[in-house]
Amino acid sequence: MNAPTEAASRRSFRIAGHSLPAARPERGLHIVATPIGNLGDVTLRALETLAGADLIACEDTRITRRLLDRYGIETPLVAYHDHNAEQVRPRLLARLEEGAAVAQVSDAGTPLISDPGYKLVEAALAAGHRVIPVPGASASLAALVAAGLPTDRFFFEGFLPPKSGARRNRLAEIKTLPATLVIYETGPRLPESLADLADVLGPRPAAVCRELTKSFEEVRRGPLDALAAHYAEAGAPKGEIVLVVGAPLEEEAREEDVDAALRQALATLSVKDAAAAVATATGLPRRTIYARALALQAGDAGDDD
Repeated sequence: MNAPTEAASRRSFRIAGHSLPAARPERGLHIVATPIGNLGDVTLRALETLAGADLIACEDTRITRRLLDRYGIETPLVAYHDHNAEQVRPRLLARLEEGAAVAQVSDAGTPLISDPGYKLVEAALAAGHRVIPVPGASASLAALVAAGLPTDRFFFEGFLPPKSGARRNRLAEIKTLPATLVIYETGPRLPESLADLADVLGPRPAAVCRELTKSFEEVRRGPLDALAAHYAEAGAPKGEIVLVVGAPLEEEAREEDVDAALRQALATLSVKDAAAAVATATGLPRRTIYARALALQAGDAGDDD
């Protein structure tokens, strides 16, 4: 009988002191979700995939090594991140071409969600390789379910621009989305970002979620203006944050709808007739709608100057 190869001998993982064999995954690129904090949140399928793969591409080998050491996994690691992607990607594609099973992980959570990796997936698919998702932990979903805000419709924004002007412009663009917003932020930028959120979006309900699944997990809930005031006084917390912000308040959404209807009507009607048409359609007082139409017309005229 032939002696087992080095690759075959290392295909196992350990749980509670027991070593379990790991079958080699099918050839292709496996996108493997890893814990966002608590190492116990890893799935059995993720462990088997990581142990059985020929290679693991990760952002920071030191961070991924902690997870592998916890579960006795010896699969070789290669660093793949924004700074070396152009050089490393061809090597990973070459391994896929040889028939390897390559696992891709991020430092925490589901890869490609505000992490490097999309271009590797794109290139692998273009070359005809299979891309296999191995789902698991995600900071955005963990925060969403803990925030206490509606989850039936949400919009993942990721990281907002770091500078206030660009950040406020982006917030103005997504202000009217009829969905709960999920936003990533760093600790140092949190107080300033919350101030911009409160100013642009108003006093919507929100939650600041930090250190999720870790010993010092915190979910602070309240109106945006109150949260902004708290962190302005308390200072910037450590770590990366997930902000969950409620959808526009009903009256805010209705005001936006009225403005949109008025602008459409004003394109072909006089102010008086446009106001009458929108008042009839919405059931709102004609005097209120007429005043709003005048304000919109004056504002649009000012923008043209």
